[in-house]
Order: sequence, then C-alpha cells, then structure tokens
Amino acid sequence: MQPGFLLAASTLAAVLGMALLEDGVCRAPDGKNGSPGVPGRDGRPGQKGDVGEPGRAALSPSIKGPEGDAGEPGPPGPPGMRGLPGSLGHHGLPGMRGPPGHKGQAGDVLEHPRPAFSASRLSPPRAGTTVVFDRIITNQENSYSPQTGKFTCRIPGLYYFAFQVVSSGDLCLSIAKNGRGVVSFCDNNSHGILQVNSGSSVLSLAVDDHVSLTTSPAQGSAIYSGSEVDSVFSGFLVSPETA
Repeated sequence: MQPGFLLAASTLAAVLGMALLEDGVCRAPDGKNGSPGVPGRDGRPGQKGDVGEPGRAALSPSIKGPEGDAGEPGPPGPPGMRGLPGSLGHHGLPGMRGPPGHKGQAGDVLEHPRPAFSASRLSPPRAGTTVVFDRIITNQENSYSPQTGKFTCRIPGLYYFAFQVVSSGDLCLSIAKNGRGVVSFCDNNSHGILQVNSGSSVLSLAVDDHVSLTTSPAQGSAIYSGSEVDSVFSGFLVSPETA
C-alpha cells in the first residue's frame, strides 16, 4: 500500500470523525475565515437628494443652533452724524509758488483823499512852545489849523513833514507828535545873522494824532519874523494804511 494513500485515508477519517450529524445528515464543520481582501475602489457619486422639510421651531428661545455662514454684504447705510473736529496736525511743507494773478485795474487817485498842507509864518503870537504858521499856502482836506499850528490826522498811514525856518540867533526845533518831540534840529548862530534851519521826517500816524513844530526856549527860539523871508512848515500823506 502506498504511503500517500495512507495519509489521505487518515485525513478523511479525521474529518469524518469531526463531522456532525444533524437531522440524519452528516455535515462537515465550517472552515476558517480567509484573509481580508484588498479594498475596492470608490463607487460613483450618488445623485443629489431632495430638499428636506423645514425643521420645527426650537422649544426654548435660549437654545441656539450652530452659527451659519456669513451672508453677502448689505447696501451701505446712511451717513452718520459729523464727529467732533480733531486736534490740529503739524504744519506741512510750503507748497510751490502759484502762477501770477491777472493784472488788476488801475485805480483812480482822485477817488481817494490826499491830505497835504503848507503854511508860512507871518506874525504869530509868541506864547507857548508851538510854532504857529498862520498863512495858509495849501490845505487839502483842511487837516492843518493856522490857529493852533497843528496838523490833525484823519487818514491813518505814513506822512512826510518838513520845515524851513529862518533864524536870527540860536534855534532848536523839534517835529512833535501828540506834544512829544520825535526828532530835533538845533543850530548855534553866534554871529546874529539871518540863516536857514531845515529838517524833515516820516511819521506813522493814527486817526486823531497831531503833529506840530515846537521850540526849546532853553536851547534857543530865535525865529525871524520879518517880511524879507518866509519860514515854512509842510506835510502830506505818503501812503495810507492798508486794511
């Protein structure tokens, strides 16, 4: 007898010995589970399902569902109220110079007042220190008084004043503004002959300021009052004050 046959017979006897008898039928026992197979490929995507029915309202308002996705931005709302002005910032750098403007129209000098005066000394009283020039030569706008010897400003601005006075002795004169000397001119005439003293100044005047020529008796006040020569005091507006 062959050895292979003996092995097959013994194996069959062992299997038959383990067989179960159920309802008169002889059945062999279940075999062992095999090894897991290789995972298969994904199937095709399924069709989109139908829209579900709306859910029921929450039983309690305190119960909140999960936060949904952000919606599309809405239209801009109306502008709000203007806020309070902020603090001033630092000064910026100077900008570039702009183009020149159009040439203005020429003004008419006749439309503007032009105060000016010139007066000579005839035979004024000698009282006081103000030298009175009582003979009017020119008195535009009537700003100079031949009674007091004072020019009164009615148009603020820069004015030019000048005098030319003949003296027969020592003389010291001052152009005075509101009674106080602004600039003084003195001359020593030791020979007692007639000589000319002159001086001038530009003053800035406001409305109601007054200007006069004054002497200093302590230093000399010998103004000649004869008919041979004239002493003259003059003044006029150089430039009016701009607004």
